[in-house]
Amino acid sequence: MKYKNIREGVFLSRPNRFIAHVEINGKEEVCHVKNTGRLKELLIPGTKVYVEESDNPNRKTKYDLIQLYKNDILINIDSQMPNYLVREWIEKGGVFPGLTLLKSEKTYDQSRFDLYAEYQGKKAFIEVKGVTLEEDGTARFPDAPTLRGLKHIQELQKCMTEGYEAWIFFVIQLKGVQRFQPNWKTQPEFGLELKKAAEAGVHVQAWDCQVKTGEIWIDSKIPVDFLTEMR
Repeated sequence: MKYKNIREGVFLSRPNRFIAHVEINGKEEVCHVKNTGRLKELLIPGTKVYVEESDNPNRKTKYDLIQLYKNDILINIDSQMPNYLVREWIEKGGVFPGLTLLKSEKTYDQSRFDLYAEYQGKKAFIEVKGVTLEEDGTARFPDAPTLRGLKHIQELQKCMTEGYEAWIFFVIQLKGVQRFQPNWKTQPEFGLELKKAAEAGVHVQAWDCQVKTGEIWIDSKIPVDFLTEMR
């Protein structure tokens, strides 16, 4: 997937979770942050970033902050992108051969899942989680406690009792990690529930992405590691 009208900048500050101040062409600009996560390890003053310039004159902010560098690793922080990438990937024949139906935002019981697919006589609920946290070659999720994410894992297990398949894709929005782990330090309950779900038959997969300036696409499957020690 390619963005349009990419501009390079330098991150200055983040007054709240929705906006950031970025220096672009020597001028301080207010940018929309397309990710409400903490991102404390990424949004550091002086960091090189990329923004997408909007051509909508009615917008409150002219730019969206979408990518940044952590040392020499380019990371996509657009939280809307993983859903788009997985949907596009599935439509092109990835994962679900013989696809006959694909819907976004499908409700089951008390949860609304990102995608719902039908293929080869099977029915599947699919949840997608974007991952931007990387520590020493390991990708981790979540970067902050998430009750919503915990609920989704529980509901995925429940839908299997009624004959549905259940899938969760962790889309690692960068390249260069060796494994994916639940973030045991931040939310051990999430890790325990994810491990329980995998053992119950929920398909838990992690995929990294190739990230170039203004571009991103799903690339390689990454091992999912449930070991509890941080390494």
